[in-house]
Amino acid sequence: MMEFFNDYRKLYLSALGLFVFLTILVAIMPAVSNQNNNAPLPNEEALSDAALAGKALYVANGCVACHTQQVRNLEMDAVWGERPSIAADYADEHRTDFWRNTATLMGTERTGPDLANVGNRQPSAEWNLLHLYQPRAVVEQSIMPAYPWLFEVKEELEEGDVEIPVPDGFRTGVKGRIVASEDALNLVAYLQSLKQVELPGTMAAPEFLYKREALPDKVTGDGEDMGLDGAALYAANCQSCHQANGEGLKGAFPPLKDSPIVQDDNPEVLIDVVMNGYDARPEFAVMPAVGDNSNLTAAEVAAIINHERTSWGNNARKVPVEEVQKIMDMLELEAKKQ
Repeated sequence: MMEFFNDYRKLYLSALGLFVFLTILVAIMPAVSNQNNNAPLPNEEALSDAALAGKALYVANGCVACHTQQVRNLEMDAVWGERPSIAADYADEHRTDFWRNTATLMGTERTGPDLANVGNRQPSAEWNLLHLYQPRAVVEQSIMPAYPWLFEVKEELEEGDVEIPVPDGFRTGVKGRIVASEDALNLVAYLQSLKQVELPGTMAAPEFLYKREALPDKVTGDGEDMGLDGAALYAANCQSCHQANGEGLKGAFPPLKDSPIVQDDNPEVLIDVVMNGYDARPEFAVMPAVGDNSNLTAAEVAAIINHERTSWGNNARKVPVEEVQKIMDMLELEAKKQ
């Protein structure tokens, strides 16, 4: 036995053999198993050239240090995605090159919000660009650093330029038009590509654990009297653009304060905007279909719009859930006819 320990060659070869065995057992075999047992989902779309370039910028700027891309199977993560993430969500990811493995950017720290489904949660390119230029212009409490070097200041716009509508309070010392560079546009293209893919009809979505008590099928009231927090739902779905004070951002996102649409006694247009989005005013950015993208229920829509209709000096009547549901059914029927 002592002869074995006294022979350095046997010791080195034994250590090397143990290392190779453990590498195969712990790393290679699980990786091969994952590759064989998981495939991209049928509706998965490959990243565009712009999104691939944006992914490289995402890595270079250290975004993964603060943002995850994994929706855990806990109810508290339901705000980030429509379902928990599964292995197939990452099956179509590839190495950057031979030396760099950034196939998945799942992250380990959620200092900022999870981005696994941000392309559906916040599809507005205008919002994302302004958020990159100065996060506090759209989220007052944000601790995210600004990335002004991804933008240029020009005296005059050129064909193809994408101007960023930066509020006056964040233009100190800047004279001219603030324009997104190609890098900024590519980074936003990558963020907009981050969408959870719908599972095939035969595949059951994993459930969130520790769910909150479900709402009854038949509901009455205005949403908030059912325990729904209209202010919190507004903050989660609307505040990033329209701001906590409801005043929006000049030249970017319209105000809800004193809005005739918000305060109209007939809430049909307001609910249509929430469910289907809006792009009829050239002075403002396109509004995505917040309600449809977030799968909001009639009770949740009622809680949101009633918060908007009774806040910031607005004084419109509260819309009952039954009326909201009736309008949502009508809008859905009209969409099917088109």
